[in-house]
Amino acid sequence: MDWQTLIDEPAVIAAAVLVLGLVVGYLVGRLNKELLSASGVPEAVEGTPFERTAQSLGTSTVEIVARLSSWFIYGIAVLTAIHIAQLLDTDAFWFRVTQFVPQVFIAVLVLILGFIVADKCELIVSEYLRGVKLPEVSVIPRLVKYAVLYVTFLIALGQIGVYIFPLVILLAIIAAGAVVVGAFAFKDFLVSSAAGIYLLLNQPYGIGDEIRIGDQSGIVQEVDLFVTKIEDESEEYIVPNRKVFEDEIVRIRE
Repeated sequence: MDWQTLIDEPAVIAAAVLVLGLVVGYLVGRLNKELLSASGVPEAVEGTPFERTAQSLGTSTVEIVARLSSWFIYGIAVLTAIHIAQLLDTDAFWFRVTQFVPQVFIAVLVLILGFIVADKCELIVSEYLRGVKLPEVSVIPRLVKYAVLYVTFLIALGQIGVYIFPLVILLAIIAAGAVVVGAFAFKDFLVSSAAGIYLLLNQPYGIGDEIRIGDQSGIVQEVDLFVTKIEDESEEYIVPNRKVFEDEIVRIRE
């Protein structure tokens, strides 16, 4: 058997494709890791539960995404080698794979990004509402996270061909129910925010003014959408803005 005949053998071509795919997959993974690191992704996902979980397993979000791109190319290389070597009757099989594999890759990538975005949204909302001293507020960051995750799963399932219309209807029903329940459960929260808008627009008192709200008096330190912070010589009071309207407000003048 001469070299030309050997080179034309399907098994040899399949082996060469497999080796080439492994090399290209490795290089693409390394390149993606460098690009993600250079674009600031590690800093963007720092502190999220997904990143902490990845680190506990000895890896990172960037590493997972980079490896995912490598595995995608490895999979394509293996399937191509099987097709070339004619190890299976792959005419119909190959057609399905060329459609399904990219969809699975995108679905997995959407899930990873969805978890990261959901964790980040939870952190941002928690930070924004940290100064709000209303017990109902602690539920909001979780609701935001699970809403993002639900939409993420819908997108991922849609990518692999799952019929998601009933799930979209379910999401609409849940959202409508959440609005109705939230209107009652977060009544004080909504009233405080409405009162905060009024105070910020009309400014009946400002930072540095000495005021009394009900039995609490002191110097105004901060007025935001939800609370007014006042302090005297030894204590700081964080008063929900709804109480500003429920109780008598007195501005003390020397």
